[in-house]
Amino acid sequence: MTTADLAGSLSSRRSHAAAHAPRRPRPVPTWWRDASGAALWGVLLWVTALWVGGGGVTDLASLSGFFTSTGRLTGLVASALLLVQVFLMARVPWFEQAWGQDGLARLHRTVGFTSFNLMWAHIVLITVGYAAASPQGFWGTLVDFVVNYPGMLLAVAGTAALVMVVVTSVKKARAKLRYESWHLIHLYGYLGAGLALPHQLWTGKEFLSSPVATAFWWTLYAVAAGAVLVYRVGLPLRRSLRAKLVVSEVRAEGPSATTVTVSGRGVHHLPVQAGQFFTWRFLSGPGWTRGHPYSLSAAPDGRSLQFTAAHLGDGSAALAELKRGTPVLVEGPYGRLHAGVRTRRKVLLMGAGIGITPLKAILEELPQRPGDVTVIQRGSSRHGLVLADEIRDLAAARGARHIVVEGHRVRGRRTWLPAQAAHLTDAQALRQLVPDVADHDVFLCGAPEWMDAARDAALACGVPEEHVHTERFAF
Repeated sequence: MTTADLAGSLSSRRSHAAAHAPRRPRPVPTWWRDASGAALWGVLLWVTALWVGGGGVTDLASLSGFFTSTGRLTGLVASALLLVQVFLMARVPWFEQAWGQDGLARLHRTVGFTSFNLMWAHIVLITVGYAAASPQGFWGTLVDFVVNYPGMLLAVAGTAALVMVVVTSVKKARAKLRYESWHLIHLYGYLGAGLALPHQLWTGKEFLSSPVATAFWWTLYAVAAGAVLVYRVGLPLRRSLRAKLVVSEVRAEGPSATTVTVSGRGVHHLPVQAGQFFTWRFLSGPGWTRGHPYSLSAAPDGRSLQFTAAHLGDGSAALAELKRGTPVLVEGPYGRLHAGVRTRRKVLLMGAGIGITPLKAILEELPQRPGDVTVIQRGSSRHGLVLADEIRDLAAARGARHIVVEGHRVRGRRTWLPAQAAHLTDAQALRQLVPDVADHDVFLCGAPEWMDAARDAALACGVPEEHVHTERFAF
C-alpha cells in the first residue's frame, strides 16, 4: 500500500465513521486517584476506630487480652483490605481510569499481600490469646475454633482458596504458569473472600458492637459485591449484547502474530479510545470462558475493532483458527494509554515487540501537526517488527517520524537498546534519536524490563515523571 493509498483509506474511514462516531470517554481527572487513596486510608482509620471503641486498647492490659485484641485488629484490617481487593478486581471504570493498568496492578499486589499476611497474623494471634486462658493449648484451641465456632469451616475453606491465589501470584510461580491457568486460579479470590469473611459477621465483636459498626461492615460488603456484579458481569454483558460483536476478519501478521477484526452494528456505543484494551472471549468452543487481554491495534471507527496479538500462549495461538462470524464477548475498555492523557503538543511513542500495537492505534487517532509525533519501534529482528509497514505508511501520511531500532539486546545489561548501540547509554541514544525528548509526552509499551529501561532513559533525559505514560500486560 502506498502512502497516497493509505491517506485515502484513512480519509474514507473517517468520513464513514462520522456517521457512526464511536463514543470517546472523558479522561478521569488525576485528583480522583488521590481521592480514592484517601478513601482507602479513611476506611482503615474507621476500622481502627471501631476496634478502639470496642475496648481494643483497654484489652491490651493482660497477656491473653493483648494477643486476642491485636488479633482482632489484624483481622479487622485484613477483612477491610480483602474487601478493597475485591473492589479492585471489579475494575470500576472511573477507578480503573484514575489509576491506570500499572498503578492498579501495583496497588492490587500491595493490598493483596498485606491482607494475606494480616489474615495469618489474625489467625495466630487470636489462637494464642484464647489458648493463654485455656487448658486446651494452642492446637486444641485451634481445633475448637474450627469445629465449634459459627462459620469457621467456611473460613478454613476460604483461607485455602486465598492461599492458592497468593502462592500463584509470587513472581517465580507466575513465571511457570500460562496466563489462562493463572487467570482461572485467580478467580478463586472471589470464592476465598466470600467464604473467609462471614464468620466475622456472625461472631466478631467489632462487627456486632453497635448498629453503626454493623451498618458500616454490611455497607462495605455490599459495595464490594455490588461492584463485582455490576462491572464484571452486568456491564460487560450489556455492552457485548448491545454491540453484537462477531469476528469479521482474521489476518496473519507473519509467522508469529495474528490480527483479528470484530464488527457489530452497536460498536459505536462502546466508549473506547485508541490504545485501550479489552478482555476478549470468543464463543468458538471449549475454553471460551477464559478471557484474553489484547490492545486495539487500530483506532476505533464506530464500525469495527481490531487487535493484533503475538502467539505467546494457547489462547493467542488459537486466534489464527478463528472463523468469521464467531460471536465475541468483551470486557472493557481498560487502560490509560490513550490520547486523552496527553499533556504536551509533542509526543514520543516507544514500543517493543507486540507492544507497538496500541501505539500504532494512538498514532492513527492522535491529533497532530507534521513533526509533532515520533514513533520508535524496537524489535530483535525484521520478523519481530509487527505492523512495521503499516506504521511506516501511517507515519508518512500523518507527518510523523518512524524510527526502527533493530537487533538483539545487549547481554548483561538492562537496556532498551540493541547490542550494536552498547557503546551508548540509554539516555544518550534516546537524545540522539529525539534531541528535544524532554519536551515530549512519552508513551511506552513492551516487555516489563524493556519498559523500565526506556522509562529510566526518558527520565534521565529530563522528561517529568507525570509525562511518561506506560501500560504493562505482565500477569
